[in-house]
Amino acid sequence: MVSRAERSPVADWWWTVDRWLLAAVGALIVCGLVLIMAGSPPVAERIGLPTFHFVNRQVELLGPTLLMMIGVSFLPPRHLRRFALALYIVAMAGIFAALLFGHEVKGAKRWIFGIQPSEFLKPAFTILAAWAISEGARRRDVPGNVLALLLLPATIVPLVLQPDFGQTMLVCLVWGALFVMAGMHWMWFPALGGVAITGAGLAYKFAPHVRARIQNFFNPGEGGGQADTFQVETAHDAFVSGGWFGKGPGEGTFKQILPDSHTDFIFAVTGEEFGLIFCMALVALFGFIVLRGLMKAAANDDPFCRFATAGLTLLFGIQASINMAVNLHLMPAKGMTLPFISYGGSSLVSLGIGMGFLIAVTRKRPRSEILFNHEGQAA
Repeated sequence: MVSRAERSPVADWWWTVDRWLLAAVGALIVCGLVLIMAGSPPVAERIGLPTFHFVNRQVELLGPTLLMMIGVSFLPPRHLRRFALALYIVAMAGIFAALLFGHEVKGAKRWIFGIQPSEFLKPAFTILAAWAISEGARRRDVPGNVLALLLLPATIVPLVLQPDFGQTMLVCLVWGALFVMAGMHWMWFPALGGVAITGAGLAYKFAPHVRARIQNFFNPGEGGGQADTFQVETAHDAFVSGGWFGKGPGEGTFKQILPDSHTDFIFAVTGEEFGLIFCMALVALFGFIVLRGLMKAAANDDPFCRFATAGLTLLFGIQASINMAVNLHLMPAKGMTLPFISYGGSSLVSLGIGMGFLIAVTRKRPRSEILFNHEGQAA
C-alpha cells in the first residue's frame, strides 16, 4: 500500500476527503440545474430575456464555483484561516462600498458591480469565529471568547445598515450555536436573549419592510406588503396543486405568475412539478449533509476543525431551513436562497467556498499533523 507521503496531492485529497459528503453536494448541484430549468424560463421571458438565460448563467457560474470549492478544500487549516481572514476583509470592504455606491433594490443597498458581498462574509465569519473560540478553549492567554464577542457586532452592524436582517439573523444563529458548543456560561443566555429581543423589536419599529412582513405573516393583507403575501400564497397554492407526485417537469402553472420562482421560491416550483415525495427526498438530502457534518464535528479531535465543521454545517442547514420554511409559510419572507438549488451568482460561488471550507476541515489527518497544527495555530 502506498503511504500518504508517497501519494500525489490529488490522490492524497481523494483518500482523505469525505466522499459521501462530496457525493451529496454533487447531487444537490445536479438537482439545482434541473430545478432552475423548471423554474426560471417564465421569469426570463417576463423581463425580456432569452428563455434559458438563467439556466445558461447558472451553468457558467458552476465552473468558478467548483474550482473554488475544490481548490479551497485542498488547504490545510492554517492556510484556511488566512484565506478566511482575507475573504472577510474583502467582503467587508465590498459591503461598505455597496452602502456608499451601490444601487438600491427593494429598499436595500446590498449589491456592488453585480456582486452581493454579504454572501461571502458568512463562510469567512464562521471560520474566524471558530478560530477565535477554539483558540480561547486551547490557550488561557488568548481572549478567544472576547474576540468572538467583538467579531459579532463588527459583522452584523454593516449588515443591518444595508439593511439585510435575514443574513443578520443567520450569522447570529450560527455564532450563538458556536458559543453554546464552547460551553457558554448560563448567565450569558438572558443577556444575549435580551439583546436579540431588543434587536428584533428595533427592527420591527424602525424598518417598515420588516414590520410589513411580520404583520403579513400573522395577518395576511394587513401589513401593506402585498407582494410578499402574494408570493407566499402563490407558493402555497403551488404545493397544493402538485400533490404527492407533481404535474411533471415543465407542467407547472403557478411559476408563470410567481416573481421569484427561480430564486427564493424555487422550492414551491419543485413541489408543483415534482410533487411532495420529491420535496421530501430533497429535504432528506439536505438533512444528510447536515447530519454528516455534525457527526464529523463530534468526532474531530482538532478544536478548530470541530468548531468550524459545526458552524459551516449549521450555516448551510439553517439557510436551507429558512428558505423552505418561507416557502411553506412557516415564517415571514426573508429573501434567502435555497443552497445550490436557487439561481444566484454570489450565492452559488459563496456556497462553493463554504462547502470547500467544510470539506477541508473534515478531511482525515494523522494525529501528528493535528498536534503540529495546534503548535502553530496562532499563525
